Formats: sequence, structure tokens, C-alpha cells
Amino acid sequence: MSMENIIEISGLNSFYDSRQVLFDVTFPIPVSRVTVIMGVSGCGKTTLFRHLTGLKRTGRGQISVDGRDLGSFSEKMLMEYRRRIGVLFQSGALFNSLSLTDNIAMPLHVHTDLAEETVRIMTLMKLNMVGLAEFGDYMPSQISGGMKKRAGLARALIMDPEMLFVDEPSSGLDPITAAGLDRLILSLRETRGMTIVVVTHELESAFKIADRIVVMDDGRVMAAGSPEQIRNSADPRVHQFLNREADPYKMHMEAYYERLLGDQWRSQ
Repeated sequence: MSMENIIEISGLNSFYDSRQVLFDVTFPIPVSRVTVIMGVSGCGKTTLFRHLTGLKRTGRGQISVDGRDLGSFSEKMLMEYRRRIGVLFQSGALFNSLSLTDNIAMPLHVHTDLAEETVRIMTLMKLNMVGLAEFGDYMPSQISGGMKKRAGLARALIMDPEMLFVDEPSSGLDPITAAGLDRLILSLRETRGMTIVVVTHELESAFKIADRIVVMDDGRVMAAGSPEQIRNSADPRVHQFLNREADPYKMHMEAYYERLLGDQWRSQ
């Protein structure tokens, strides 16, 4: 394993029952850099995200973390790995019955024996970092979608992780709020040297924050490299994605199945 890469994915294949959704996925994740995984909906980004965060066990292939196979981790090793990472899910994944302060403090209560005053101070610091210092007593139902994302980010950072995994940070947000999250991600890389993996389909955000970009389609890696290398890729499928061009074959097949199955197809 290269000392420059904290994670290396090699020939990863993934299945849901008998259906294969990832095919020989291979690329490195460099330390202290922002790696963006992008592609259209259904391309395999979320499944790959689940593997990287330890939520789905590796099938065929390997994900190496510091040279160790993540798929072979015991439950104890997997718990240690999860303490090293922070995860921001697409919805923020806050507990509706808890205030923002209690949501953010939860990992400290679960994984540490810190005094309550220390927990309170650390939680307030993270709330302040994401611009929510005055909203600690609010419930998730009382705040906007963008504020939920920021609260989720504060919780992901509460353990001061080495690595941060972010799923669709801009989804459902207005452009100003999305730009604010992009700035927070860049700040974490620049001020803390954090390794960050972002899954997104938002082109503008991806090219703004990425040091490396991985473009996926149909469970496969189409291209991987610097933003400039991706822009200059010779692969026509990459150009199609970057230029937001519809796929005539996929449109034809969707129309065919809609004619064939009618309402049953539209409800899938």
C-alpha cells in the first residue's frame, strides 16, 4: 500500500442477493485530500459508500485501510475503524426525539467516558463550527433541511475523525446553503488535513471541492483522476455525464418497458 493512500479499493464486486451492483471497482483514496465519487442515480455510489463506511461487508475484492483488509475486520476492529471515521448521511440522519445538542453529543456518550462538562464544551464547539451555536436546544423538526445537514456534519465531526464520508451533501439544498457546505468541507481539508470522501451527482460542487474525482456508471469506474483529467477524459460516456446529455439507449429501453408494463413500470 502506498503511504500516500489511506484506503485502496481493489477489484471490488458487490451483490444484493444474486444481483451484482459493483463490478471490479478499483481506485485509491489519498490521505488528506478530498475524493469525490460521482455519477448518475443508480450507478453504485451509495453501495460503494456503504462498503467504505463498514455498513456493508466486502464480498469479492478488497478494501484496504492502512494496508489491512476491511472485509476481514472482527467486530472489535470494525468498531475501532468506525471511531476513526465520521459519516454525514444524505438526510442528516438526526434522531427526531433529541435536541441538536443531544444528537451531536451522542457519539461521545456511546464511545467515551468523558465528563458531562467536557461533552458540553465539545458539542458547543462543533455547533459553532457549523454555524448553529444558537440552535442547540432546537429539535430537528424545528429547523430547515440545510440546518439538519450542518447538524449532521457537526455530529460526524464530534469525535475529531481522521476520515469524513459525506453522502450527497448538496441534495435538496438551495445554492447558497450548498455553497456553505462546500466551504466547510474545504476548510476541514485545509485546516485539519482531513481525508474526505464525498458522494455526489452535483457537478459544480464536485469540481469545486475535489482533489480527485471518480466517475461511475452502471457499477463500474469510467474514469478517475484530477478534476482537470476528468474534464479532458477521452471517454465519451464521461463527456455525456459532464454535459448532462441523455442516453438515447436508456431512454429507448425506458420507453419500451413503459409501453410493455404501463402503470406497473411507472410505479417502480
